[in-house]
Amino acid sequence: MNTLPTALVTGASTGIGATYAERLAQRGHDLVLVARDESRLETVAARIRENYKVQVDVLRADLTQPEDLAAVEARLINDPRIGVLINNAGMAQSGAFVGQSAQNIERLISLNVTALTRLAAAIAPRLVEAGTGTIVNIGSVVGLAPEFGMTVYGATKAFVLFLSQGLHLELSPKGIYVQAVLPAATRTEIWERAGIDVNTLPEVMDVRELVDAALIGYDRRELVTIPPLHVAERWDALEGARQGLLSDIRQAQAADRYRPQA
Repeated sequence: MNTLPTALVTGASTGIGATYAERLAQRGHDLVLVARDESRLETVAARIRENYKVQVDVLRADLTQPEDLAAVEARLINDPRIGVLINNAGMAQSGAFVGQSAQNIERLISLNVTALTRLAAAIAPRLVEAGTGTIVNIGSVVGLAPEFGMTVYGATKAFVLFLSQGLHLELSPKGIYVQAVLPAATRTEIWERAGIDVNTLPEVMDVRELVDAALIGYDRRELVTIPPLHVAERWDALEGARQGLLSDIRQAQAADRYRPQA
């Protein structure tokens, strides 16, 4: 019997998710792989079973569909073997905000925000009860940078970072490790699906390099892992500035600059 926890990976048919699945299987974890394309999932699962001799279950689901999302939630709630959630499924956005349709906005938020949050909420109570477990949320450096222009996508990834930091504060005292991983441009199919030619981007990281770096952060129990950030102190300075800002917020009175002038 495998003593390592089973890992459930969303968006596992290709790209970051498929690479996470392979790397975790290499470490000896059994897997539950979730994605929309069942045939591609089965191909990934068969390869992993053959190469690493672990158990791999396939769960076809479109996480923007309520019934499919509920099925994955049920698996996380009811399967006591699952102790690791890799919340990877997501989509990108191309074009200006004024060009986004209501349908596209809703679909983007439903996958990048709603599904990710609900899956974390589904597994968290059981992990807390067990006193151990891991939630990895895949964000993006775009969530730090409105200047990049992918406004709704960036906002969803800012949400992922905030959620991860909040979950750490709530769940780490109960034995749960929560990691936010913030890639920059990575060579995956997310670009093509968003109508962007990845070959037009000036710098793109290989997906295996991204996941291997993220797993080094995982092993170090980093709370926020930013593989393309080469000066780690930049993140420390940003977090320090945020904490300093909070210390200057005094709720009882408006700041002098907002007071009516005599």
